[in-house]
Amino acid sequence: MIIVDHLTRKYGSFAAVDDVSFVAQPGRVTGFLGPNGAGKTTTMRVMVGLTPATSGSVTIGGHAYRDIPNPGRHVGVLLDASAQHAGRTGREVLTIGARTMGLPDSRIDEMLELVSLTGPESKRRLRNYSLGMRQRLGIAHALLGDPSVLILDEPANGLDPAGIRWMRGLLKGYADRGGTVLLSSHLLHEVEQIADEMILIGRGRVVAQGDKKSLLQGQAASTLVTSTDNTRLAEVLRAQGIAVTPAGEGLRAECAALDVGRAAAEHGLVLTDLRTGSAGLEDLFLELTASTQREGHPQAATQQGASA
Repeated sequence: MIIVDHLTRKYGSFAAVDDVSFVAQPGRVTGFLGPNGAGKTTTMRVMVGLTPATSGSVTIGGHAYRDIPNPGRHVGVLLDASAQHAGRTGREVLTIGARTMGLPDSRIDEMLELVSLTGPESKRRLRNYSLGMRQRLGIAHALLGDPSVLILDEPANGLDPAGIRWMRGLLKGYADRGGTVLLSSHLLHEVEQIADEMILIGRGRVVAQGDKKSLLQGQAASTLVTSTDNTRLAEVLRAQGIAVTPAGEGLRAECAALDVGRAAAEHGLVLTDLRTGSAGLEDLFLELTASTQREGHPQAATQQGASA
């Protein structure tokens, strides 16, 4: 279990992480979601002792990371897949890790096979690895000590669609066996498919948390509809005070499906598609963090580096 308790990290007067609190539970994948510069990486660096907290605390299994003996056997960490020495081979990276943790060399081959790095690939220098290969190696290193907790920062970066699907299955299986997974990303759609719990952060502060169902409760109902005359249908709905916007080949109407069907029937309009289209996680997140998005807030660009 990871417990983050009123964590704050300041750089001068700027709070990269501002009074953040949440819990990542065993047996669950917790998604830590936010735009670039939201404070995700800074929070994770504090978790593993790379950046000191200004105030607040983080415990993993009841202990501060620095107090965990042989931490790689308890906490697997991937913060930057490109941080390893570029002149080493993939096998050398895992060999150093295994020997540091007191693991047998057989564990190296197990991890290479797990992440689908072949024998020849494992003997190549990291400078010749693609980003996707570095991510796979980083995941192998994080899992090397068979830890009970995983802390992964943007692990899907550089992975192709097959690699992302593989990673989802790997992490879901890990959590199903009782492991704790904290997964940060700005790829909301990908995390939405795997996370049991989601922490939404913007400009260093938690703006919402919970499972998908609880996060989306209370969102305004909307309907996706397509008709043989979308222009006329939009006119009819707007005349009744219903907000309508284009959506794919049809329209999104901010009302219940019943209201759309009734309006279409009254005016003899034929519908070819009618379904609930409530706002998804991405819509909710963009709404909650509107002032922190780079496009919507000039300061976000200047604060990007300090609060990644």
